[in-house]
Amino acid sequence: MSGKQTFVDFMADAGVLTFGDFTTKSGRKTPYFVNTGNYKTGMHISILGDYYADLVVQSGEKFDALFGPAYKGITLAAATAASLYRNHGKNVPYFFNRKEVKYHGEGGELVGYIPKGGDRIVIIEDVVTAGTAVRESYELLKAAADVKLVALFVSVDRMERGTGASSTLDELKKEFGINAYSIITARDIIESLPAGDERIAKMEEYLKTYGAAKKSGM
Repeated sequence: MSGKQTFVDFMADAGVLTFGDFTTKSGRKTPYFVNTGNYKTGMHISILGDYYADLVVQSGEKFDALFGPAYKGITLAAATAASLYRNHGKNVPYFFNRKEVKYHGEGGELVGYIPKGGDRIVIIEDVVTAGTAVRESYELLKAAADVKLVALFVSVDRMERGTGASSTLDELKKEFGINAYSIITARDIIESLPAGDERIAKMEEYLKTYGAAKKSGM
């Protein structure tokens, strides 16, 4: 747990992990929020990239390129690619999408590596709640080439159910055959808090309401 505790502390110190009353993109009222947009220094992004790169290597997944969905995934994918080269000697391509298609210059919707048929792609994201961004990425990538999505890497697994009783990550695996990995889970955040902290009860109540019926296997 020590490594996970360190990551929780890192997120909190950067103002990325906050507690209070928030509403997620899916409309759920949540007592905590993860906003990777608050990583704003060279140190932050370097450390974050190292965490992601370590997770990618530890997963053992075989892939041809990293994809970072706009906007937050852009920085995450770039930082991960840099750390994979710097710390693990792996020089892998990465790319991302534009929110709006560019019609001048080189044009197109994708920037960086251009995927080709048969490529194995992994997605680098911040947090997945309902899986909307992953589904959008799937459609975007399939429109570009006949690629295969093999894995999803996120900072936090919120351990929430998706459209049914299973977790969002389980649903994505069933729908796309994609494996999902997280640096930490919502349970790790709870376990990092001091005994008796009122935030524990609020997070437990949230998981009781929105938590998946079974573990995601991560």
